[in-house]
Amino acid sequence: MTTLTRRQALAGLSTATLAGAFPAPAIAQNAPIKLGGLTTLEGPFATGGQDSFRCVQMELERINHTAGGRRIEFIRESSNARADVALARARKLVEQDGVDIVLGPLSGAEGIALKDYSATLTGKTIVNGSSAAADTTLRNPSKNFFRFSTDGTQWMAGVGNHVRKTMGIEEVCVVAGDYAFPYAQVFGFSLEYCRAGGRATYLWSPLGTTDFASQIAQIPKSAGALVVVHGGTDGLAFMTQYAQAGGALPIIGGSIMADQTMMSARGPHRKLMVGMVSGGPIADVNEDPNWNDFVARYRKRWANEGGFQSPSIHGVNYTTNLQGILGALEEVRGDLSGDQQAFQAALAKRRFKNPMGAEVFLDHNRQAVSDIFLTKIEERDGKPVTVAFARAPAITQTLGVPEERFLALGAPSRGNTGCIAGT
Repeated sequence: MTTLTRRQALAGLSTATLAGAFPAPAIAQNAPIKLGGLTTLEGPFATGGQDSFRCVQMELERINHTAGGRRIEFIRESSNARADVALARARKLVEQDGVDIVLGPLSGAEGIALKDYSATLTGKTIVNGSSAAADTTLRNPSKNFFRFSTDGTQWMAGVGNHVRKTMGIEEVCVVAGDYAFPYAQVFGFSLEYCRAGGRATYLWSPLGTTDFASQIAQIPKSAGALVVVHGGTDGLAFMTQYAQAGGALPIIGGSIMADQTMMSARGPHRKLMVGMVSGGPIADVNEDPNWNDFVARYRKRWANEGGFQSPSIHGVNYTTNLQGILGALEEVRGDLSGDQQAFQAALAKRRFKNPMGAEVFLDHNRQAVSDIFLTKIEERDGKPVTVAFARAPAITQTLGVPEERFLALGAPSRGNTGCIAGT
């Protein structure tokens, strides 16, 4: 592969960038850039974490592990979705392995922990993996933390209005995990749904819950739909037990419910998921050529090595954030000197199309602005897939609400669900 062709394989790069307008930096070109990868390979999100590394590996193989004229050495670490464990593994990558850049983590509380850690670092950069808690970037952002994937609040843009105005459901019961990412998802949904006149009951459970019998018993009989904001093994356990209990309410899914990590699992939950409406950054069925190319390459690479029928939300988010890193490395020709200031400036200015074909750029908090897809699960060829039926362009972290007004609503939490009628 020629140098120009290899560079063009780096997703999101322009011809002008590749034309060699930047002088070669005064660095040892033989020294590799150390990229640390941190994802969740233990605990409830392990299958999503595995897919994250599949997609990263596939993209690094595509460019021969080289960007900006320098070899990329990828050093992997795993956590179990706990913030303290993720922080310990990130510190190991930075302080023992000497990585230049960290790509990760996967879950919400982990992301907040790494954002706080990044603020203590000099000459290092952390770029998000798939973690999607709102406050990772919205409040007290760190200049060393960048997120090219959208957050959990953004992912629910349009869902609340669709449930209340299009589906005509007046009351829902929300069942959700009791931690940072579900708080963001619930907030995004409720802000629209309650403003449109909907009513909601909220039932929370800790991450890692296995018995949902008491929670299922508390679902109000007046609810017209169930909004499920779980994922991984928690989501599977809840849906399985709800199906076994004879549950029949229409399901509105949190973004990681509408994902191959859930739909690829067999069991009684599958019949309840057909028809499920959700929102998020990806859809299995999307006619954009960028997506079709990405899916084809994914299937070819991983068909016989444990891959899903379509890349997971976590795999796509890690790829999107990796695109941000690789493009910035090309722009600075691999030069990470000067405490990575030029590299970070290049990150902040990145604008590219992600695997879904959605344009991505960062706001002043180094948080992605990008498109969100409303999806519905359908059976196609005997397999459940998410099909995009609407697309909301350029969704900001504050859902179009002026930032000062949005911040005044308070941080998402179990006590601040965003369900304020008429806001």
